[in-house]
Amino acid sequence: MPVPPWRIVSVLQRAENGPLILAKDFDRRILTPNIKRVVKEHDIKYDPENPVPSDDSLAKDVWDAGVDLFLTVGTFCTTTSRRMLFTEDELKEALWNYHDTLEIGGGQDRKVWTARKVEDTRWPGCLFSPVGVRCTEENFVHMLMAYMQEPLADGVSTPILERVEGEYTKTYSPFEQQGGVVHAQYSRQAAVRVGRPGIPIVLTGTALSAASQLASSDPEWGARPIDLRLVSVVSELKIDYELLNKALHFRHYGGNIGTLTGPLYGAYAGIEGTTVVGVASHLQGLMVNQGDFTCYFPVHFRYFNNTSREMLWLTSLSYQALAGNSKLISGSNGFAVAGPCTEMVLYEAGLHGIVSAVSGAAVLWEIASAMNKHLERTTPIEARMACETGLAATNSRLKRSDANEIVKKVLPKYENKFDSPPLGKTFPECYDVKSLKPTEEYMELYRRIRREFEDLGLKYIY
Repeated sequence: MPVPPWRIVSVLQRAENGPLILAKDFDRRILTPNIKRVVKEHDIKYDPENPVPSDDSLAKDVWDAGVDLFLTVGTFCTTTSRRMLFTEDELKEALWNYHDTLEIGGGQDRKVWTARKVEDTRWPGCLFSPVGVRCTEENFVHMLMAYMQEPLADGVSTPILERVEGEYTKTYSPFEQQGGVVHAQYSRQAAVRVGRPGIPIVLTGTALSAASQLASSDPEWGARPIDLRLVSVVSELKIDYELLNKALHFRHYGGNIGTLTGPLYGAYAGIEGTTVVGVASHLQGLMVNQGDFTCYFPVHFRYFNNTSREMLWLTSLSYQALAGNSKLISGSNGFAVAGPCTEMVLYEAGLHGIVSAVSGAAVLWEIASAMNKHLERTTPIEARMACETGLAATNSRLKRSDANEIVKKVLPKYENKFDSPPLGKTFPECYDVKSLKPTEEYMELYRRIRREFEDLGLKYIY
């Protein structure tokens, strides 16, 4: 179980009393120059020929650069314009006292996630995730039921309820709070209806503000302490009082706090710098966000994905750095460009699962489809492909070099399609919403792509 958070009062005081700086100066004079400095000093270089690197010294350099960046830059609180700075001894203390297991869920649905190492033969956890995808009230419960009935799902994230009572759930409006409450109630209803009342649920995506998160916390009908709650890192290495209020409430409520962090490749840094920022963001999650675990989704600024050649390299190296030098529990959250019921999305999902599992991710948090921006364009089949294929990589005892060869064979099947990816079909077009069964068209496509991965040497668990 999680240990108490690291000196939470001291953290909050630093948001009030840290060094004062303008936001533009933090980005321009502190953040960007130090990203470039640590990348150069630690000689971190992207190798497009090897999307899954096997260089332990490179992974250690990425870790050291991430620690250097976090200790030098700190976290910028946008509400107060203060830098929250920490010493090396404080970071070491927090890392030493961090747990290496996390208990989630309850009853027969209780699960334990464990920190993993590079090329670990222990299976990663699996969290099935339509998180962030907009969903109608009509299909919300049925979509979640389809995800929750998946046997591999240790837990399930939830889509965003686009409207409630006929109105958009706009942030800071009363309908946001109403939407958050309904979201939590519907999620619990879905869990009961599939016979998994104790399944841990990531809540509450519709409620972005701290006030609405508080409103949806209720052990009887809403978010419970056994569920998963998220506190974001504002890209890059920033936070605000809304997020700190969430963290404080979740800690008081007794919930499992996850740091939600998605460094942007193409914003402040190149691919090497974004990789280092990813490690530093995990450290912010530990020290500032009060996180018990991390949901990590580095994304391409243009395509909003992490399944391209450079993004798979970033994902692999980030996890090698974390797994080789810490016991932080982190979930690798996949983002695909293509939509459901397409070859491309299943290739993307499979590779993201393989790379994450072999590189040491503790949890396969899979997978956002169609750039996570189209209404109801996601299904459990993409998550199933990613998780089954990631577990197959573990079951097959793949080394990084083996995974690298598989990635190099599969990437050419889709990496020239990012500018015009197939959007595929929506959830109601891929599933019978009443019976919760996928269409035979999608299942046949799924079975065919899975056979292709089997032909590359993967041994699926069933």
